[in-house]
Amino acid sequence: MKKIIPIFLLIMLTTSFLYGGGFQINEHGARGMSLAGAFTAIANDPSAIYYNPAGLYQISGTRFYTGVTLIQPKASFRGPSPSITETKLEDQIFNPINFYVTHQVNSDLGIGIGVNNQYGLGTKWDPDWVGRYLAIETEIRTFFFTPTISYKVSDNFAIGAGLVFAYGDVLIMRKNSLEPFAGDAEIELEGDGTAWGFTLGILFTPFDDLSLGFSYRSETNFDFEGDAKAAAPPQFSQLLPTGKITAPLTTPQNITLGLAYFATEQLTVSADLQFVGWSSYDKLEVTFNDVKDASGDKLVSTSVRNYNNTYIARFGAEYKFNDVLDLRYGLLYDKNPVDDEKVDPTLPDSDRLGFNFGFGYKITSKLSLDVAYMFLRFNEREIDNSEIEYTQGSAKFNGVYNSYAHLLGINLSYEL
Repeated sequence: MKKIIPIFLLIMLTTSFLYGGGFQINEHGARGMSLAGAFTAIANDPSAIYYNPAGLYQISGTRFYTGVTLIQPKASFRGPSPSITETKLEDQIFNPINFYVTHQVNSDLGIGIGVNNQYGLGTKWDPDWVGRYLAIETEIRTFFFTPTISYKVSDNFAIGAGLVFAYGDVLIMRKNSLEPFAGDAEIELEGDGTAWGFTLGILFTPFDDLSLGFSYRSETNFDFEGDAKAAAPPQFSQLLPTGKITAPLTTPQNITLGLAYFATEQLTVSADLQFVGWSSYDKLEVTFNDVKDASGDKLVSTSVRNYNNTYIARFGAEYKFNDVLDLRYGLLYDKNPVDDEKVDPTLPDSDRLGFNFGFGYKITSKLSLDVAYMFLRFNEREIDNSEIEYTQGSAKFNGVYNSYAHLLGINLSYEL
């Protein structure tokens, strides 16, 4: 029975716990989403607060822009090898929101505030599936509040900046085998925390038909506090570490370069290259405040993660069909940050392609609607060198992951 504590720690720490490439949400406005996010060098609606704060100065009057992105992920796992049994992720729909208010103080100065969910989503597997000792349910929520300002320095150059306050919470559930005895213990971890950060932007228009954009979103350092709980027969409860826990985690910095070419009065094409600094997630360190180690100090367990820096390439096109209707298309390629040996069911991640289209419709002179759809296809990922143990033995969680997702974005814009 003494093996239960180290096995529990191993299972808990080999999960992504909070963030992986699959939990960064980049869709924070239906217009930008329909362009596959290639909006950094355009930034002329209130979602510029997220995409590039330098663009706020060009948004006339007082504008409200609010919406939701409905995300339905699908995933399956065949294995663990040599088994080819397939288990499917349970259906869920996530609904990250976005809300922006902007005001043009004068022709050179714009201000605004935005709220969105920049990291989130989750996974839910059958409580009795073969990977239940790694993951049953993982759910992440974050809220980013960003007051922002933009200033046009010259006719063709503008800068912007914003302060970020973020709140996040997490729920993780899995089981722990009680071998050599019958049955499982159910493990649940919950926690929340806050963080600060900032965002910067530049918008440069060297020619009337060409615009260049730069956006920087800083790391945010969360200090999560919460509880570890275990549901197990009484004779095992003292062998599972429970009580208060803390875990510091850092979200990645994002650097984006964008280009927009206004080919005609009707057609705009754009491209972005986004760098995501996932190397900030090098380890997961959890402190059990109510559990002592052999030396009498608080029990601290560390798992090496060593995520890789990665990138997203984005391409978009917008065509003004007539005075009330715009048509939009986009394509993106997103490189995942997780090495094969670290992939697990909490984050069945892979390189992905996103196919986007959408439209904008002007309902009245002051009210308009933006709608976007994305099909996100993950490359099939076959793992044969897993470092993830899913039982108390030496077996590894090798197998094949297949994933895809449907995303629908809807936004309303209103100008006072």
